[in-house]
Amino acid sequence: MKWPLEPVRLMFVLKSVWGFFAVLQGCFVFKPTTKKRRLSEKKAHDFRSTSDDSEDTELRFVTCQSLWNQVKSETQRIQEDLNKQLLENLVSFLSRSHSNFQEKTTEWTCRMKFREIPTAALVLGVNVTDHDLTFRGLSDVLQDNITPYVALLEAKDCPGIKNLMQKLMGQLMNCDIDVDSLEDENCVQVSQNKIRCSMSSLTSWYESITKKTDSETPSKKRNSSSRHWQFPPVVVIFKDMESFTTKVLQDFIVISSQHIHELPLVLIFGIATSPMIIHRLLPHSVSSLLCIELFQSLSCKEHLSTIIDKLLLTSRFPFKLGEKVLQVLINIFLYHDFSVQNFIKGFQLCIVEHFYSQPLSVLCCQLVDIKKRAYSLSHEQCENIRRLPSFRRYVEKQESGKQVALLTNDCFLKEETEKLLEDLHVYHENYVSILRCLHVFTSSLPKYPLGKQIRELHCACLENRVWETKEYESSLQLARMLNKTDLVTMLQQCVEILMSSSGKEFDKAAEKLKEFLTQFQNLEVAEASQERDVSVSSQKELQKKTDLYHLQKTLLELKESRRSKKLTKFEMLRFEVVDYIDSLVRKYLVPADDRTLHEIVYFNATTVLRGHLNAAPRTALHTALNNPHWYLKNQALKCDGGGISNKAPDICIVYKLHLECGRLINLVDWLEAFSTVVTAAEEPNADAASSDQVDDTIHARFIRAVSELELLGFIKPSKQKTDHVARLTWGGC
Repeated sequence: MKWPLEPVRLMFVLKSVWGFFAVLQGCFVFKPTTKKRRLSEKKAHDFRSTSDDSEDTELRFVTCQSLWNQVKSETQRIQEDLNKQLLENLVSFLSRSHSNFQEKTTEWTCRMKFREIPTAALVLGVNVTDHDLTFRGLSDVLQDNITPYVALLEAKDCPGIKNLMQKLMGQLMNCDIDVDSLEDENCVQVSQNKIRCSMSSLTSWYESITKKTDSETPSKKRNSSSRHWQFPPVVVIFKDMESFTTKVLQDFIVISSQHIHELPLVLIFGIATSPMIIHRLLPHSVSSLLCIELFQSLSCKEHLSTIIDKLLLTSRFPFKLGEKVLQVLINIFLYHDFSVQNFIKGFQLCIVEHFYSQPLSVLCCQLVDIKKRAYSLSHEQCENIRRLPSFRRYVEKQESGKQVALLTNDCFLKEETEKLLEDLHVYHENYVSILRCLHVFTSSLPKYPLGKQIRELHCACLENRVWETKEYESSLQLARMLNKTDLVTMLQQCVEILMSSSGKEFDKAAEKLKEFLTQFQNLEVAEASQERDVSVSSQKELQKKTDLYHLQKTLLELKESRRSKKLTKFEMLRFEVVDYIDSLVRKYLVPADDRTLHEIVYFNATTVLRGHLNAAPRTALHTALNNPHWYLKNQALKCDGGGISNKAPDICIVYKLHLECGRLINLVDWLEAFSTVVTAAEEPNADAASSDQVDDTIHARFIRAVSELELLGFIKPSKQKTDHVARLTWGGC
C-alpha cells in the first residue's frame, strides 16, 4: 500500500527527535520543495531578509562576517598553540620508534623479539566532541613531517576485524607518498577490491611501495625525503578506544604483532576516560604486546579559560557578551558537554543574532571606523539611538540646552555618539587591566570568595557593582592579612599588567605601585637595623640589675601597648596598598550596563540564546504530534477547536485519542475510535468486500501507530490487563 507523504515526513521528524533525545536536543527536518530551496539559496547571503529595518543591512552583514572571521582565526591560533607541545611530543615519539626500525638497533631488535608494538595512549578527556579537531591536527602534522600513511579508525565503522582491515587498507592505499610519483606512468596502482584484506596483503603493499620509492630518480627521492623518512611508519589512530569491542582490538593487536618485523606499525589510542581502560579491555597476554607511552592533553577547563581570556577579555574585538549570556554558555559547558567547540559555536550564534536583531550593530566596529559610520547614520537610526535606555539615562543627567540638542539635532547627536563610543572603547581597555590586577589579589585568597578563575570574577563585575557585594568585602579583609612576600609578588605582577596595558591612564597607577614596592624594600632595611638595635639594648638591660618597681612598671607598659594595638609600619603600608587597589576597582570596574550605548556592543538576549541552545524535546514532540501543521506546513492538517482531522498522520490521531484516556487504555476502544476518525470522510455506501479490506488496513495502520507511540515512550504494555496499555505522560506532554 502506498502511504501518504505527510506521515512519512512526520516520522522522519520524530525519529530525528528520538535520536537526539538522549542529549536533550531536538531536530525537526522536512524536505522542502525545489521552489523554496531556490528561494533560500537566493537569500542566503542576506541574513537580515526578514528584518524590519532595511538600512545598512549589507554593511551589518559584512561587519558580522569580518568579525567572525577574525574570531575564527584567533581561536584556531589558540588551539594550535595549546596543542603544540602535545603534538611535538607525539612526533618525537613516532620519530624515535621509526628511527629504531630503520637503524635496526638493539632496542628495536628486542621489541621484535617480544613482538611489541609502539603505542601512544593519548588521554584527551571527556569532551569527545573536541577530539576530532585534535586528531585532524595530529594527522596533518604527521603527514607533513613523518609519514603519509596515517589511518583514522572509529568504532562505528569497525564492528569486526574484517571491517577494520577493510577500513585500514582503504585509507592507507589512497595515501600519496609523492605528487611526482602519481604522474609516473609506471606507477603501481593498488586496488582494494582486487586484493584480500589481510595483514599479509598490507605488508606486501608496504614493501612494494617503499621499494618503488627507493628506486625513484635522485631528484624525486630528495623531494620526498625532505618531508618523510625513507621507510615511513604506518600510524593507526583509534579515535575512540573505549567504544571498540574487546575482540576486535585483541585480534588486531595479535595479528599485527606477528608482522611487526616487516611492517613498522605504530598505534595511537584516543582515550576519553583513563589509561586504565587499556588493561580493562585487553588481557595481559595482549597488552604485553604493546610498548605503551602515555600522553596527556590540556584540560578542557584550562582551554576554555584561555579562549575567554583571548576573545572576551580584550579590546581587540568590539563585540562583547553580557553577564547572563556568558553565564548561559559557561553553564552549558560545565554541566553538559565540556566542549570548547560548542562554546565557540555558541559565541558565533551570539554574534550572528546580535547583528541580525540590533539595527545599531553597524556601530559595533573597530575604533578607526567609528567616526565614519557615526556620521553616516540616517535619521531613523538616530531615533533608534534616542530610544536606547542607556542613552535616555545619559540625556536626563545633562543640562537642559544639551538635552534639547541631543533630542532634536542629528548632527550634534552623531558627534556625541562618536565620543560616547570612544569612551566605551577606553572603558573596555581600562576594565580588562584592572580586572586582571584584582584577579591577581583574589585568586590566591583562602576559599576564593570572588572565584578562582578570572571568568568568575568577570561575571561578578558585569552583574553588579562588585565592591557592594559581601564576597568583595571578605576578599578585602583577607587581603589585609597577606604576608609581605605574597604582597610584594602581587604588586610586581600588577605593575607588569599596567605597564603592558594600552591605557594611557595607568602611568600614575604604575608609578604609585612602584612607590609601594620601594617602601617595602626600605621597610626591610629599617626592620633589620631595628632588630640589631633591639638585640644590643636587650644585652645592656640584661647586664643591669632589675628591682621590683621597674619590673612592675615594664609589665604595665606592655599591658597598655597590647590594649592599644598600635599598627606596625608594615601593617599600615599593607592597608594603604589594599585601599589603593580598592579605589582602582571602584573607578574602573563599573558594570557595563551603567555605560552609555552599551546596547550597541553587548549582547544580552538570554531568552533567544536559550531557545537555540537549550532544546525542549518533550514540548517539541507534543507540538509535532498534536499539531503536525506546525512542522509539515500542510493547510489540510489544520484543526480548529481541538478536533481531530482524518487527514492527519496515523500517529497524530492515535496520540490525540490517547490524551483523552486515563491511566490504562483499552486497545479495543482505542482501535474503534481510531477507525471512526479515519473513516469519517469515506462514502457510507461502500460494499462489504471493500469494507473488510479497509478494516484490515486500518487495523494494520493502528498497530503501527501504537508501536511508534510506544517507541517514543508515551505508553507501555500493562501487566494488569493484557488488552490494555499504560499511559506514561501527563499534563499535555
